[in-house]
Amino acid sequence: MKLATLRDGSRDGKLVVVRGDNQVYATAEGIATTMQDALDRWDEVEPSLLELSEKLDSQDLEGTAVEVDKLDAPLPRAYEWIDGSAYINHIVLVRKARDAEPPETLKTDALVYQGGSGVLMGPTDNIEVPNLDWGCDFEAEIAVIMGDTPRGVTADEAGDYVKLIVILNDVTFRNLIPAELAKSFGFFQSKPATGFAPFAVTPDELGEAWKDGRVHLPLRSIYNGEVFGEPEAGPEMHFSFFDLIEHIAMTRSFTAGTILGSGTVSNEDRSKGSSCLAEKRMIEKIDTGEFKTPFMSPGDTVQIEMKSKEGKNIFGTIDQKVVEVER
Repeated sequence: MKLATLRDGSRDGKLVVVRGDNQVYATAEGIATTMQDALDRWDEVEPSLLELSEKLDSQDLEGTAVEVDKLDAPLPRAYEWIDGSAYINHIVLVRKARDAEPPETLKTDALVYQGGSGVLMGPTDNIEVPNLDWGCDFEAEIAVIMGDTPRGVTADEAGDYVKLIVILNDVTFRNLIPAELAKSFGFFQSKPATGFAPFAVTPDELGEAWKDGRVHLPLRSIYNGEVFGEPEAGPEMHFSFFDLIEHIAMTRSFTAGTILGSGTVSNEDRSKGSSCLAEKRMIEKIDTGEFKTPFMSPGDTVQIEMKSKEGKNIFGTIDQKVVEVER
């Protein structure tokens, strides 16, 4: 099942169910008003949402044509946005870029931080940059949206709490990170609003690609019209989503609508490319002694998408452009 949020002038939009080919939708009127409403009452409303989805897929229901620029992030605002860093190759490379060593617990203790969730960007929203010296970067990631999740959930139990899967662009101001982390208090100014693909899908939509809390498909980033990276998301995700859920739930519970990210998808195989500029820059530094690729500038574009083995665009496409704005 695919769900999306239609912009309707309200803060949280209107929940719609999308046909499997991404072409048409039907409103979930009478079932759930918003995505958050559906997540709050998931066990109650899921059967009716599935019935609506099946009618669309069988074309028993005509539906309305999807216009992606009228869609918001699946959750335009969320109770929590927690991002992990589950790909060790990414951690090693970006830490080298700022002359920092990986933690000794790199392979045993997951890295997470809590980002801003009150304002999340839709799939075609511009990336606004008030200061080009901040070093704007994109980061292609996967995330799960959780239902109500109690404290103490184990990795073996975590699958029951994954309701939806999304992909995202975790926009980062790279040049603000070192000073922030030097204060030993985490990311904040370096993490502006995050952008999301238009469609959130239930795990069954991924078929065999959803296995052991990982998505076993490549995540493609297209930068200024050229494929920048297409790393495999599954095999090198050291901590699965199930592991990450166990980690964050050790001391507290989480409400329905919590978004949990994978961190930037990354492979050791350089032929797969990268999911962010920082990785490419670090590889350049290792190979040549200097950074060559600049960070994003006004007019630069990034598209992020994930296709099934059959070539279907599962989540739709993030399609964003950088614009300079007044501070």
